[in-house]
Amino acid sequence: MPPKKTQKSDYTAKDIQVLEGLDPVRKRPGMYIGSTESRGLHHLLWEVFDNAIDEVMAGQANRIEVRLFKDGSALVRDDGRGIPVDIHKQTKKSALETVMTTLHAGGKFGGEAYKVSGGLHGVGVSVVNALSKYLKVEVSKDGDIYVQEYVRGVPKAKVKKVGKSNGQDGTKIVFLPDPEVFSVTEFDRKQVVDRFRQRAYLTKGVAVTLIDEREEQPLYYGFRFDGGLKSFVDYLNEGGSKVIHSNIFYAHKEQEGIDVEVALNYNDGIETAELSFANGINTIDGGMHLTGFRASLTKTINDYARGNNLLKKGQDNVTGDDVREGLTAVVAIKLREPQFEGQTKGRLGNAEARTAVESVTSTALKDFMELNPNDAKAMVAKASLAAQARLAAKAAKDTVLRKGILDGLTLPGKLADCLPSTPVEEAELFLVEGDSAGGSSKSARDRRTQAILPLRGKVLNAEKHRIDKILANKEMISLVMALGTAIADEFDIKKLRYGKVVINTDADVDGAHIRTLLLTLFFRYFPGIIENGHLHIAQPPLYRISKGKSFEYAFDEAAKDKIIAKMGGPTGTSIQRYKGLGEMNPDQLWETTMDPARRNMKVVTVGDAKEADRIFDILMGGEVAPRKHFIQVHADSVKNLDV
Repeated sequence: MPPKKTQKSDYTAKDIQVLEGLDPVRKRPGMYIGSTESRGLHHLLWEVFDNAIDEVMAGQANRIEVRLFKDGSALVRDDGRGIPVDIHKQTKKSALETVMTTLHAGGKFGGEAYKVSGGLHGVGVSVVNALSKYLKVEVSKDGDIYVQEYVRGVPKAKVKKVGKSNGQDGTKIVFLPDPEVFSVTEFDRKQVVDRFRQRAYLTKGVAVTLIDEREEQPLYYGFRFDGGLKSFVDYLNEGGSKVIHSNIFYAHKEQEGIDVEVALNYNDGIETAELSFANGINTIDGGMHLTGFRASLTKTINDYARGNNLLKKGQDNVTGDDVREGLTAVVAIKLREPQFEGQTKGRLGNAEARTAVESVTSTALKDFMELNPNDAKAMVAKASLAAQARLAAKAAKDTVLRKGILDGLTLPGKLADCLPSTPVEEAELFLVEGDSAGGSSKSARDRRTQAILPLRGKVLNAEKHRIDKILANKEMISLVMALGTAIADEFDIKKLRYGKVVINTDADVDGAHIRTLLLTLFFRYFPGIIENGHLHIAQPPLYRISKGKSFEYAFDEAAKDKIIAKMGGPTGTSIQRYKGLGEMNPDQLWETTMDPARRNMKVVTVGDAKEADRIFDILMGGEVAPRKHFIQVHADSVKNLDV
């Protein structure tokens, strides 16, 4: 059943408070939506959608429909109360026009219309209107339909009644982002789908429909999760490591005026997936609510372990990091006056949120562990194992990262380093596979600025091995020593010895595998190198195509075909396929892959860390079934498959 609406409350012009005018928005759009590129464009859609979600959270709506049209416009419709249309006593205009054309005018700044809300910094739908080439709003309210249209925020006419409704109240907004404002005007379907799915998980029972009409055949998406956060935790665990207890912990209670909802589960992996939300806003930097959750989790697990003699005699309490290993958790709260820190609302600052979440989680988790002793023992055993691994990892790091190593006093013998006098920003470290490629690369390099580190054999899979196993591998020790940054929690980007770290593997299946293993390693244990733009992937050529004395390199199949055609066809043309870097002469390697003036390198970025984390779990984790499913689903889109 869809969520029941609560008894309709008064929502009229008196609930609308005006704070300031709308004029500055078009002059400085970045101040209101962050950017005029893709992020800002999508914020327009988020704002309108979040207003609909606010109606759901207020108990006044249970369905939201979104449509994306070929002309770049979007439609958002809800079955809520409908924006008020009566005359606002301060502006002397319809409350609908006031909301749509006045900055900081809405029902969320006072009164009882909304107890909690998210929205985009409270700037409201008026900002969407101001930054749209065209916008039309249609309100069904009390049996009538009201309409107003706008061009770049300016009403074309007054609000007018156009007919009778079918008895269903609600608001429908169609808007076309202004190409004079935005450099990107096309909504990204993946971003939209991911965002709406997430909001549907957070708003239990709401039915969200997305219809993308930009394709020849419209694409339909529907989201409704009656399990709420429990369903969200299930989704986050999909494709990752195996869960170690069958029952998902779930708590939902109002504490001191704050609605607290928590769900968690443990798996046999070593990564932590914690998501926190306040009024539907993803607080990516955490805050008081997440602090309260972590404190209660650590204390409750330790109390249960001690009370049931589950820790070894003399063993210290498990730490916060220990209890978070293998944890998948979602913490969502709703509160009346959220205090977000930073322009992007990345962190929640309300101190009362910590107390509320800590209290609710502690009481509910204690009861859960008492009622589910097998699950509780599995949770304690997981944390205890993490504690043992932490001590082993510390010993391994102390051995490898002893004093002096990271100061450059002891570098691996296999490293062909660049000149010590080279500035860090000019220095480059090439990671190559095997001695053969290492030999060619050492001969090809610019010795002043380029260092070569050959890595023998397959790199350890960082998705399956703890840090102590990683540091027991000689190749990994060489890499850590060469980078100079230390590793994991002791990582220090300021000590990085090279401005560019370049993964340079063969153009075959083994090379692709090693490249993936290295990417996994950097993603897990050297994330700062990726985040600061230091990690690159070299692009060695696949072919050398020659005819007579002329030759060219091709980096993909399409380029090969074009070169052959340009040379007059395959007759008399010699095509050399490079399977490995060791097959290339040093001068060929230099001019195609290492010469800064001619090479083609790709910088590695992580645009969405959580999604990347999930994909790495699927592709590199221990569970075979999710990886098989992923390959089956995406098989048709594979390009450049080397067979």
